[in-house]
Amino acid sequence: MILKGFRFGMLLQFAVGPMCFMVFNTSATYGFIYSLYLVFAIALIDALYITLSCVGVAAIINKARIKKMIKLLGCFVLILFGVNTISGIFNFSFLPHIALFSNPSSKNLLIQGLLLTASNPLTIIFWSGMFSTQMLENEWTKKQLSLFATGCVLSTIVFLTSIAFLGSILSGFLPQIIIQILNVTVGIILIFFGINLLYKKESHKATT
Repeated sequence: MILKGFRFGMLLQFAVGPMCFMVFNTSATYGFIYSLYLVFAIALIDALYITLSCVGVAAIINKARIKKMIKLLGCFVLILFGVNTISGIFNFSFLPHIALFSNPSSKNLLIQGLLLTASNPLTIIFWSGMFSTQMLENEWTKKQLSLFATGCVLSTIVFLTSIAFLGSILSGFLPQIIIQILNVTVGIILIFFGINLLYKKESHKATT
């Protein structure tokens, strides 16, 4: 069951999202070890959302008013991080008085990863629908479902760790101007996904 979940999760990982770009960029800019804090944060939120989907929280979040508030909050967080990422290229912090956005550290990157990954909690609705379908079609027990979910989370860790490793290898060959372009690109992607979140259908998984 873990292997089934892992294979399914790996298929989802190839729908590359903003966090994948952020992991690559962090590794290329600050090093492999720093990027692992982001990987851990992403996997932790995925695991949390999968757990919440299994206990029925998705039904509450799927209510129109709550869903709208969540989308607005997620849009704000993604755009905020995106603008701050771009402004950092010019040695200007969009939020200069908040330590979270200042010089990178393991703690800051972990918190940033948690906030950015959690900014699209409509992912819970996807997991809820997917797990419900799998249980009905395959008649899985709760234990089997838990093992399948574990495989999904493991796929996130393996895939993003590979992306981080790739970023750390390429960083030695990338000139500073390319690193800066990567930062701007990640900022633009975050802003795009933030705006897109408002129009995103909840039946689609928010990619990492």
